Parts: sequence; structure tokens; C-alpha cells
Amino acid sequence: MRSPRRLQAPDEPIEVPPLRVGADTTPRRLAVRVVLGAPRYTAPAATLAIGHQVGEALVPVIMGFAIDQAVATSDPVRLALCLVLLAADFAMLSYSYRFGSRIGLLGMEAVQHRLRTLVAGRLLDPVGVAGRAGLPGTSLSIAASDVNALARAVFIAVFPVGQFAGILLCAVVLLWISWQIGLIVLIGVPLLLVLMDRAGGPLRRRSERQAELAAEASGKAADLLAGYRILSGLGAQAAGAERYRRASRDALDGSLHAAGAQGVFVGSMNLATGLFVAGLAVVAGLRALDGELTVGQLITVVGITQYIIGPLGSFASGFGPMWAGALAAAARVLTVLSLAPRVESPGSAVPAPGAGTLDLRAVASGALDRFDLRLEPGECVGLRAAPGAAADLAAVLSGAVAPETGTAAWHGRPIGDYDLDALRAAILVVPHHAALFDGTIRENVALGAATEARTAAALDAADCAEIIEAAPGGLDAQVGDDGLRLSGGQRQRLALARALAQHPPLLVLHEPTTAVDSVTEARIAERLRATRGDRSTLLITDAPALLAVCDRVVDIDADAAAEGRTDA
Repeated sequence: MRSPRRLQAPDEPIEVPPLRVGADTTPRRLAVRVVLGAPRYTAPAATLAIGHQVGEALVPVIMGFAIDQAVATSDPVRLALCLVLLAADFAMLSYSYRFGSRIGLLGMEAVQHRLRTLVAGRLLDPVGVAGRAGLPGTSLSIAASDVNALARAVFIAVFPVGQFAGILLCAVVLLWISWQIGLIVLIGVPLLLVLMDRAGGPLRRRSERQAELAAEASGKAADLLAGYRILSGLGAQAAGAERYRRASRDALDGSLHAAGAQGVFVGSMNLATGLFVAGLAVVAGLRALDGELTVGQLITVVGITQYIIGPLGSFASGFGPMWAGALAAAARVLTVLSLAPRVESPGSAVPAPGAGTLDLRAVASGALDRFDLRLEPGECVGLRAAPGAAADLAAVLSGAVAPETGTAAWHGRPIGDYDLDALRAAILVVPHHAALFDGTIRENVALGAATEARTAAALDAADCAEIIEAAPGGLDAQVGDDGLRLSGGQRQRLALARALAQHPPLLVLHEPTTAVDSVTEARIAERLRATRGDRSTLLITDAPALLAVCDRVVDIDADAAAEGRTDA
């Protein structure tokens, strides 16, 4: 049977209240805010969970009532009424669980989406991030595993509420049957919950350590893959692999220790709840032997005691570890949300439209040492630079970092005065490893301000005709996650076409053709210059074909003061 439309996942992301994160936010506070983060869904889900657990708890009550009032008295009418009541109870608890669990899952997914977009928004903030948590592998682990573990805490506002209501109903029934047994339940259950929270401390610490080690291993794996070409050139593949092997072994040890702590926690909590339930059964049996309980009441007490094992076991083996894992994940998520920005105080000015002059005077930043360069409107300049100097120059031009000394100006104004989004629309810096999005060729190239005519011209300039003709569907062919369905040269050409389609006033390209053959590279070089027209271009490359079409070529000595020279 298909569920009502309101209980199905909508086409668009579900709106949930924003999660407030400030300087005073602790992991526990964040976890509590996540638990209460989707009241529109958790409230009805918890109500239905209460219905489910109350229905479960009523089964032994109805059975005991039937034995005393129908079976013992041989009354068929009462027996029939009890059977109808039992059937209605089962219908209630079944449908309550079905719809309650679905609504709760929708709420959890909504909060998880909100959390993941919050983390991704911080990582992709134009001001950048500083710190190890912002590294690709580490941030991926936090945005995936830790966000998922934290979002699952939403279930704590659903199922434990119902289970606690079921236990409370059992306590009331037991108080009515025997106040001593009911009192044991009312006192014993809160004590077990407090014991559970206290005993979860070591598990929380080991879970947090496990997440840190897993993220560190992911980060080192990402670094190893990103720098594989450099490692190959240095002949250091074995050293890189050994470094990752150690990190992976540490992550495995952390997982085993966390699993051991979870096993001890679950085992000890199950033992405590088992002893508690066994004690209840012994007390009820003794009172029945004394004649203080009827047969139906004894069956009710035994049935309720068996029922209580389920909720208490869930507290011990399910929601206790879930809360401990959520606290550890919240601490990891906070490391991202509280990351310091790389750009402390970005400006708000907007660059003048159209071509402009780039003026670098004695710029020093990282491997750059007092570098001078003036790039006039419409000029195409080639730049030979060591990888470190090239990366540092790209960071300065994109506004990601401010020069340590010297000035970098665009349109006669320091780059740091401009709004970062507006600056990056005027000065488009394309990294050597440009990522492609999962989608079609058209969707990857025709982004933002790219018109249909510019897109076509950019695809032609990047020599993408062969890619489009060979791909099933042409421009509508899927490229896969990060261009997985394409070769390295095809990915590079599409990334170049995407940059050219934006037609920015200044385009900075870093080794845009390293994965293509020399003939294709020559064609791209010829078309690149013609496509740029009166717009400025800075080519950071050692490729002779690209340098040949430049107006001039500047060499940077990465180990000394930067010097410029013009090649004829």
C-alpha cells in the first residue's frame, strides 16, 4: 500500500530551522540542537512512536485482563471483546510504527542535509578556511561520516520518547497491581539512564579519536593521490605509501579500540538491564506465591517485564552508543564550523567592468620573492614558474591570501579592497587540477554568465569537437563524477572550455594542456589567443606551444628574487 503523499520525501530539500552555531557552542549543545532540529517531523513521529510502544505495553495487560475476566469466568462475550481489543491494539501499534519511523527518517534526512550544507558552505566560503580540518580528505570525512553520525541523533527525539512512554505506562500498571513493583520501575529506570550516560564517557572519547584517525588517513590518501606525479618525479612513491600505511594502521587500531569500548559498554549495560528485569520477575513471582497476585496479574507482570527488556536494551545497545557517537561527531563538525578564515577582512568594492591592468610590485608570498609584473589590457603573458611559486601567485590573484609584502592591484586598486566574489568574476584563476561536476558536458561548460555563443566558441577553442562527436548524446552526454567517464586529456579540455566560456577580463591558466598531445596543444594555443581577443591572459606554463603565442614570457627564479625578461 502506498503511503500518503505527505509522508513521502518531497522533490525539493525539506526546510528545517537553522542550526545556531556560535563561539560558545559545545559538542553537547550542538548535539542537543540537532536532536531538536526538526520538530515539524520529530513531534508527530514521537507521538506515533508513543502509540507504538503503548500498544506493545498493552498486549500483556489485555492478555492478563482476558484471563481474569473472560477465561477464568468462562464468559464468551468478554472473550470476544478482548480479542477485538487485542486486534485493534495490534493494528494501532503496527501502523504507528510504520508511519512514525518514516516521518522520523524524513526529519533525520532533513537535518542531515542542513548539516551537510552548513559544513560544505563553510568549506566553500569565499574567505577560505585555515587549519587541518579544511584539508580535502579530512573535510570529506567530516562532511560524510561525522555529519551522518551526528544527524542520526535526531532519532533520539523519536524512538526513546515512545519507549520511555511505554515504560511509564508499565510503571503505572505495575503500581496499580503492586505499588512495590511499580516503585522499583520508577526508581530503577532513571538510575539506569544516568548510569548509561556516565558509562558512555570512554566510548565517546574513543569514538572521537577513531573519527580523527579515520579523517587523518583520508586526508593523507587524498594528498598522496593529488601529489602522485610529484612523488613519481622524486621517486618517493614508497615513502608516500608507507606514510599512508602507518596512518591507515593507526585508523584501524582506533576503530578496534572504539569497537572494544562499545562492546564493553553494550555488554555491561545489557547485564545491568538484565539484572534489573530479572529482579522484577523474582519480586512478582514471590508475591504471586503469597497469593497477592491473581493468575492474570502474574501474566501481566511477567509480560510487562519481558516487554521492558526491549526498551531498556535499546537504551543500552542502540541509543546509548548513538548519543556517544553523536557527541564525538559534533566535536569534529565544530572543528570545521569554527575554522578561522584565510582572508581575515575581505573588502567590499566592485571592480570596474571590462578589461583592466594587473600591477604586481615587489609581491612576496610563500615561494614568491619580490615579484614584479604589469599586465596590460588585451595582453597575453606567459610565465615560467616553479610549482610552489605558481600556486602562491594564484592564491594572491584570487584573493585567497594577501601578499606578505608588496602590492597587487587590479584597475589601480589593491586586490584586497574588492569583494571576493566580484574579484573572482573579474580575475578567473583556473587551477591545474580543475574539477568537473557530475552532469552533462553542456552543464559543465555553460555555467554562470556563459552564453550559447561563448560556449560554442570556448568548446571550439579547447578542441572539444572530437569529445562531443564521440560521446553518446553529444553535449548532453554524462561526464560522471569529476569526469570519471572521460580521459585525462578530455577532462582538461572541458575544464579549459568552461574557463574560456566565462570570458573574464583576466584569465589565469596554470598548465592547462599537460594531458593532451602536442598536435592538440598547438591547435589549442592558436585558438586560445584568438578567443581571448581584447581580454588579458596569464599563462603559467612551460609548454612551448603556449608560450609561443604569448606577447612576452616572464621567468621566475623560485630560489632567488623574481626577475622578468622578455623573450623575442
